[in-house]
Amino acid sequence: MLPSSIQISGEPLSGAEVRDICRGLRDNAVRLLSLRGCRLCDRDFGRICRALAGATSLAQLNLNLGVVSSPSRIKQLAEALRTNRSIQSLFLHGSPLTDAGLALLNPALALHPALVALDLGDCMLGDEAINLICGLLPPDGAKSGLKELTLSANPGITPKGWSRLAIAVAHSSQVRVLNLDYNPLGDHVAGMLAVAVASSRTLEVLDLESTGLTNQSAQTLLDMVENYPTALRSLVLAENSISPELQQQICDLLSEGEEEEEVAGGPGHTQEGERGRESAAHPRGSSSWMCPSDPSSQMVLMTSGLGDSLLAETEM
Repeated sequence: MLPSSIQISGEPLSGAEVRDICRGLRDNAVRLLSLRGCRLCDRDFGRICRALAGATSLAQLNLNLGVVSSPSRIKQLAEALRTNRSIQSLFLHGSPLTDAGLALLNPALALHPALVALDLGDCMLGDEAINLICGLLPPDGAKSGLKELTLSANPGITPKGWSRLAIAVAHSSQVRVLNLDYNPLGDHVAGMLAVAVASSRTLEVLDLESTGLTNQSAQTLLDMVENYPTALRSLVLAENSISPELQQQICDLLSEGEEEEEVAGGPGHTQEGERGRESAAHPRGSSSWMCPSDPSSQMVLMTSGLGDSLLAETEM
C-alpha cells in the first residue's frame, strides 16, 4: 500500500484524530502531513512530534499558520527533527518563531540529512536568523544544503541581513528556488541579488513580488539576464513600480534561454510535489507578471477519510 497524505486545514483536532495521525506516522503509512492552521493542545502537539521523530516514510511536513506557536512547541519539533531522517520539505510559514525560536530549531535543521525545502515566511525573523539560515546554504562542495528557501514577509530583516543572504546564495551549489516576496528590499538589495543570481550556477526561480523595486532594479536585472549566462528561468516582479515593458523584456529573455536549453537537450524541469507555501499577502491575480516555469508534475489528492488519502503524482 502506498503511503498516504493527511491534509487538514483550519480545524480543531480531536483526540481521536491525533491518535489516527500518530498511528499512521508510527506505521510509516504517511508521506505528507499537513496540519495548516489547525488547533490542538500542547499535549497532542507533543504526541505528534514524538510520532514523527521515528517516521521513515514522512517526506513533507506542513505546520503553517501558527501551529508552532510557542517556544515549548519549537523545542518539541526540534527534538523530533533531531531523530527523524526522512523529512525533505518543512513548511512553518506564519509561525511566530522570531530569531530566538529559529536558534532553538537551527541545530536540528543543520544536521538533518534529507531536508531540501524550508518555508520560514512570515516568521518574524531578523538579521540574527539570517546568519543561521546562511549556515544552511553551505559553500560549493562543502555539504548538501537547501534547494528551496522561502523567506517571504519578514520585514525585520535589514539590508545588512539580505546582503549576507545574497553572498551565501552566490556561493551555494544547491539553491534552485528563492522566495523573498513581500519584503521591503528596495533597489539596493535587488542589485546585490542580481549579482548573486549571476554568480549562482543553480538558482532557477526568484520571487521578488511586492518588494519595493523600481525601474532601476529592473534595468539591473535586465542587464544581468541579457549579458550573463544564468540558470534563472522564472523571475517574479509583480506589484512593483516597474514598467510593463521592462518586465516583458526580462520575461522574453528568460523564455528564450529556456527554449535554447530545450533545443540543446538540456535538463528538463524537476518534478515538484505539494509545496505548502503560503501567499505572503494578496493572492496573485491574472495581472501578475512572472516569467513561466511550469512544473512537470502535480500532486493529486484523492480523499477517502482521515489517514486514508492517497497522494499520487501525475505527469503533465
